[in-house]
Amino acid sequence: MNFVEPTGRGGQRTRPGVLTDRDIRRALGTGELRVDPFDAGLVRPAALSLRLGYEAFTLVTTGPVDVADRSTHPELVPKEPDGQGRLTVEPGEVVLAPTLEKIGLAGTLAGLVDGTSDYARLGIGVVLCGQVSPGFGHETGAVLTLEIVNHLRHPVLLYPGARICNLMLFASTGSELPYGTMPHNYSSDHAVVASRLADHVRQR
Repeated sequence: MNFVEPTGRGGQRTRPGVLTDRDIRRALGTGELRVDPFDAGLVRPAALSLRLGYEAFTLVTTGPVDVADRSTHPELVPKEPDGQGRLTVEPGEVVLAPTLEKIGLAGTLAGLVDGTSDYARLGIGVVLCGQVSPGFGHETGAVLTLEIVNHLRHPVLLYPGARICNLMLFASTGSELPYGTMPHNYSSDHAVVASRLADHVRQR
């Protein structure tokens, strides 16, 4: 696999594989990748770690959920931190929380987001759709919304501001329809928002 890396005024050159640490730093320098706030300590050998944001919402339902009917969708109920600033996730609870960082990808980059093995080994699932499309957040930067699930029998205490997932970056030759131009996208979200699936289903 190759990705094309701009060299600024000198054209393009091709480098093999996933973006490694030096490539991530280079992409930050050229503006292909935007990360705000950026902490150099989060750059890993072949990924960029992202941190848990300072707000969270639990999904609360009152009956069956019809994906095409927004009125039946779960309510996003804010979760307040405890006295020590920790986020409590109850057994079986589904929590939506943003990354602390706002991300912006040029059309030449795509990404994959996944939880870390540190959390998985504690019975905590940190998941997302996974794919971060070329052009995501390119104009203003956008948070990634994470779904956090506690698979244990007791509450789990999480620390906002701590590393919680990894963003792996890949080359992209660009797309005819950048993600930010698609209808009902999440490319400009600066906070957690409710699902827009009903808008897609109604159009079918």
